Amino acid sequence: MLDFERNIAVDMGTSSTLLFEQGKGVVAREPTVVAVDKFSGKILKIGQDAQKMLGRTPANIVAIHPISAGVISDYEISAQMLRELVSRITSFSLLKPRILVCVPSSITGVEERAMIDAAIEAGGRRVYLLETAVATALGAGVDISKADGHMVIDIGGGTTEIAIISVGGVVECESIKVAGASFDEAIVKYIRRKHNMLIGLGAAEELKRSIGCIIQRPDVGVEEVKGRSLTNGLPKTVQVSSNELIEAFVEPMNSILEAIHTVLERTPPQLVGDLDTNGIIMSGGGSLIYGIDRLIERSTGIRTSVVDDTVSCAAYGAGKMLGHLDDMQDGMMNFFRKRQLKG
Repeated sequence: MLDFERNIAVDMGTSSTLLFEQGKGVVAREPTVVAVDKFSGKILKIGQDAQKMLGRTPANIVAIHPISAGVISDYEISAQMLRELVSRITSFSLLKPRILVCVPSSITGVEERAMIDAAIEAGGRRVYLLETAVATALGAGVDISKADGHMVIDIGGGTTEIAIISVGGVVECESIKVAGASFDEAIVKYIRRKHNMLIGLGAAEELKRSIGCIIQRPDVGVEEVKGRSLTNGLPKTVQVSSNELIEAFVEPMNSILEAIHTVLERTPPQLVGDLDTNGIIMSGGGSLIYGIDRLIERSTGIRTSVVDDTVSCAAYGAGKMLGHLDDMQDGMMNFFRKRQLKG
């Protein structure tokens, strides 16, 4: 059966890209990585297929992450990846789909235009933008229409975004390039310094997921990690404990806490007062690190909770907005930037 029209929400992050189709839910979930032949410029694989090729390809094939810090860093690759994903679910549609794209609250006008153009090139008939923080709040079940302050902290792969939301938009926000990848890099640096051994980012990410923690676990976790000795260049294996990772994570965690306090200091007092009731909502893959919510709660004195589905929350929230596209203006949902421009 042919569909006359489809509405699609896109959450294209540094680490993963999700597509939500109205009436169906999340229909695509792929790593935001593309395998490209650097001589011809031809895209060979995208998403999961491209990720499987990492480290197992000839020198002429390179992996490109087209999204950096939540915005497009490689326009052509981003547009082609998005076109491929959109075409998988709209190949039998009579009309091009309307596309709603999640964007950071701190996005610039140039970055906003690039995202709109990429979505149009990917096959969008009309393109709408929605701030990721607003989408996350919607996905967490928050009624954003009320004059009631909510704080959303989204720790993604490349950026951490902290935003205060009220009356359907972002009142105050801060975006820093300290996020999931920063914790991986912190592990690499720590093991290099402490164990005189070099490991890859993939191994560091596995350690983060298995025993990573911000505060001490009830049971100390220990994992074996393999790498290259910096002394003689030979293979080396060491035991790493979860307590060591607490030490490794101090620097990136302090940067996130500092950004949270910066946003709180800039927020109107009546909205800060609302947070005492509403608490802080956390999402993004980085929010899964053990104890990160408890440390933030301890630092701010505000109840902090992690959403059930940290990776898909924004996509589900954007999906809720697909039923209201007729009430939205094309490419005009970045309230925070427009408020700044008017001021």
